Amino acid sequence: MVAPSSGIRRLMTNNFTDTLRKEEQAYENGADRPLGSYLRVLGVYGGAVAGLLALGKLTGTRAPERIAPMDLLLMGLTTHRMSRTITKDPVTSPLRAPFTRYAGVSGPAELREEVRGHGIRHAVGELLTCPFCIAQWVATAYAAGMVFAPRFTRLAGATMTAVAMSDWLQLAYTRLMKTAEAPREVKEG
Repeated sequence: MVAPSSGIRRLMTNNFTDTLRKEEQAYENGADRPLGSYLRVLGVYGGAVAGLLALGKLTGTRAPERIAPMDLLLMGLTTHRMSRTITKDPVTSPLRAPFTRYAGVSGPAELREEVRGHGIRHAVGELLTCPFCIAQWVATAYAAGMVFAPRFTRLAGATMTAVAMSDWLQLAYTRLMKTAEAPREVKEG
């Protein structure tokens, strides 16, 4: 026999679930927007942050009083480079493959991929193909690194900053070469 309070809880849960489904459908407006899956992804992010805070509390490790301007610059450049590496680099495409489909090239050494699947697969695919979306996760990991392993994190950050600077120099060089070749093509024509 089921206790009356159990039936009331089940009814309240069903009503709450129905309300959430109706809100999701109203929000989606006919598009595939897996709000419940986005909520799960946010839960993972929130859980990771809570875990890091708990770890800091347990180990007695504290966040720095202030962030030096050079550390912030390193963090920003590293976040930019790592976000593009995770979301666009051909070498990291095996990590995205379960959630995406190859759709071509989007720029120098970058891929364009389409998100596939539904639900959590779709939500993770969107996260893994959007450098703006993954940047928050990368910056949070970098911040945690600055708390728990600052020397290693600065070294990794300097490495990724050097890669970002190299990327920009490669693009500038390519542009200069095209500019230098343009007048030659006009004279020959």
